[in-house]
Amino acid sequence: MSEKVGIVWNPSKVEGEKLRAALDRALASAFAAPHERPECLWFETTEQDPGQGAASTALEAGCTVVIAAGGDGTVRAVAERLGESGSPAADLGVVPLGTGNLLARNLGVPLGNPRAAFARALTGTGSPLDLGEVRIARAEGGGREVVSERHGFVVMVGFGIDAQMIVETDDELKAKTGWLAYVESLGRAATGTEVVELSLRLDDDEPAVESAHTVLVANCGSIQGGITLLPDALPDDGELDLLVLRADDAGAWLDTMKNMVWDNGLKRLIRGGGTAESSGSTAHLRARTVRAELPQPLAFEVDGDDVGEVTAFEVRILPSALRVR
Repeated sequence: MSEKVGIVWNPSKVEGEKLRAALDRALASAFAAPHERPECLWFETTEQDPGQGAASTALEAGCTVVIAAGGDGTVRAVAERLGESGSPAADLGVVPLGTGNLLARNLGVPLGNPRAAFARALTGTGSPLDLGEVRIARAEGGGREVVSERHGFVVMVGFGIDAQMIVETDDELKAKTGWLAYVESLGRAATGTEVVELSLRLDDDEPAVESAHTVLVANCGSIQGGITLLPDALPDDGELDLLVLRADDAGAWLDTMKNMVWDNGLKRLIRGGGTAESSGSTAHLRARTVRAELPQPLAFEVDGDDVGEVTAFEVRILPSALRVR
């Protein structure tokens, strides 16, 4: 019996006819005989269901491969459903149709070529992929009530420049120029973040007071534009990588840039790898669980999506919770 494939697609990202045509071309190139081709079922996302429900329906229909065709939000929602038990419910495929396409960039999935991405998902072999889980707390009702939310993620979460950049990005410009819109918002993001003192706890260590304007907790290390922020981050190593940025003046920002561009960029390339280096303004850390309490509500992002302001968050890693093609 041929494989059954579910395609969870975001209709706001692409016309259905174009996506189906790309799939047909991929099937024709990958399978010479029509009877060898898998059965493909289609499931649309909605504003109310960004993908978790559609992925559940695909699993109930017996799909052993679920392809997320959309932006980072669609990919994250499908991955969250497939890996929520800590064990893969089906293989994950990715057809990147968004602006950031963060997981696709980190895994080398073809960008701007749905046919090639479909072909990879249809014929590839599943490889382990860790799933991150973050629980965020936000104060509502004038701070009288604390609301907790859970989100799965596959790339990174955090507050500071990255989150503020997403908040500052103009949606119309993003629709016209793609990821370059993030570059345009970077300057405003840098001036809109300030160093705060937070409580940070890694694994079973005692909580420590940390001064930072940005804390990123990552499963993968690259962001928009192919920029690698966390060079040690591997999507299947069962650990979380942290980037803590503390720059608060021009000299510290120069140190940060040196650390990213030279210490963990060109020098790392020349020596052929090695462990990420920290500096006075930049710290690279590793853990399996991370807990943070913030002194004030700060903008927070999950895989490139702004989820609002949070007052605390807790992150853990679910090793090999997913299989990705």
